[in-house]
Amino acid sequence: MKPWFFHSSLQQPATDAAPNAPSKFQIRAATPADLTGVAQIIAESFHSQNGLLGWLFPILRLGIYEDLRHRLASSAPHHLCLVAANTTNYRADDLVGTVEMGVRFNDSWNEVSRSVLYLSNLAVHPTYRRQGAASGLLLACEKVALNWGFQDLYLHVLENNYEARRLYFKVGYRVYKVESCLNAFFLRRSRQILLHKRLTSDQ
Repeated sequence: MKPWFFHSSLQQPATDAAPNAPSKFQIRAATPADLTGVAQIIAESFHSQNGLLGWLFPILRLGIYEDLRHRLASSAPHHLCLVAANTTNYRADDLVGTVEMGVRFNDSWNEVSRSVLYLSNLAVHPTYRRQGAASGLLLACEKVALNWGFQDLYLHVLENNYEARRLYFKVGYRVYKVESCLNAFFLRRSRQILLHKRLTSDQ
């Protein structure tokens, strides 16, 4: 059985909240009933619905849904999908953000032959951005990581995603490696930066 993490009414840091923003979100483990909402949030965050490729959006969203469904149903240890819900309207299914965490082994960026805890698919609904949901999800991941016995967290961010980089640096992540990529050079795409945060027990 997957670990169940629940943190009700998580207080967000004031520096990450808009002046009139909701001050609290509920962070909990995702359930199968959340899959549609989570897939929508991730799809909206990473794929455009406009332009010539807008017709692909439903297909991409379905692919995200199926991948999530498979991971939630698997028995892989140390995997968890967290969601943030808006508690101001008293509906537990009003999802505003999500993040996944899981173990990766011996990736090319891992210079030490060991497993590491990696965060992915951090996404927040456009309506709730800059209100503390992302910070709350990252804080919840830290608590889960320490509970699992991990003291290091890793994640990737695109070099040109300045808003996300500011958030990660603000909560303590630092550059671990800037990855070179032929596609980035020839296709002028943004490079990926691997970030790392060392956790301490007092967190």
